Amino acid sequence: TTLVLLMAVDNLAAITDTLRAHGLAAETPAACVVDGCAPQQRVVTAPLAELAGAAGVGNPAVVVIGDVARFAAERPAPRADPAGSAPVPERVLVLGGARSGKSGTAERLMAGHERVTYVATGPAPGPDDPEWAERVRQHQKRRPTGWTTVETRDLEGLLGAAGEPVLVDCLATWLAGVMDDCAIWSDRPGADAALAARVHAVVAAWRAAARTVVAVSSEVGSGVVPDTASGRRFRDELGELNARIAAECDRVWLCTAGVPRRLR
Repeated sequence: TTLVLLMAVDNLAAITDTLRAHGLAAETPAACVVDGCAPQQRVVTAPLAELAGAAGVGNPAVVVIGDVARFAAERPAPRADPAGSAPVPERVLVLGGARSGKSGTAERLMAGHERVTYVATGPAPGPDDPEWAERVRQHQKRRPTGWTTVETRDLEGLLGAAGEPVLVDCLATWLAGVMDDCAIWSDRPGADAALAARVHAVVAAWRAAARTVVAVSSEVGSGVVPDTASGRRFRDELGELNARIAAECDRVWLCTAGVPRRLR
């Protein structure tokens, strides 16, 4: 028999005492899934008699009591390299529209790492665009002191190096800058081939990354169809880039109205 209790943490001690008084053994497996389906989800496991006082138990949560709770403690083993000597770093993509909470979600995914390289791919703020400067300032203010900020579009080189985890924010601004670098908008001969080569190189570097990497990107395919050829070209290129990166990820998240949902 398995009991599943929703939002029962406030009365958990009384519930466990009642269950024991009616014959359920003190050592019965129990688990508390806190913030389920969110990036910060955690699972606390303990015998029934100890669950209410276990560290980390809190609402919102689902409490599971019974034999099935044994499985809550079983996590998939980290992927190993071909030699079996070390875990392969994780690759994560966080998608979302404007103001969807995607950057904050990606930052929370990195919360367990003391040192992180934050890669800012957008243009540096200037005096002629105070709104962009304020956006950058708000992002900077959220970063922990142990994080190092790198402003670059050389994702290929950065992803190919070993070191601390990397958070890329974001692929959309990277692509916009690379399209400018390749002179896509001026129809320079070879521009399309140059862009394809850069995208292929960054996907290959992402696939082979030797450290944990989390990337933020904009999901633009669900919005209004751009009324310019350049807007439609950018939308299509970004959609293809997102799909190729997602195909190489261990986890993919989609943020909508501040709510992250795991797609993979």
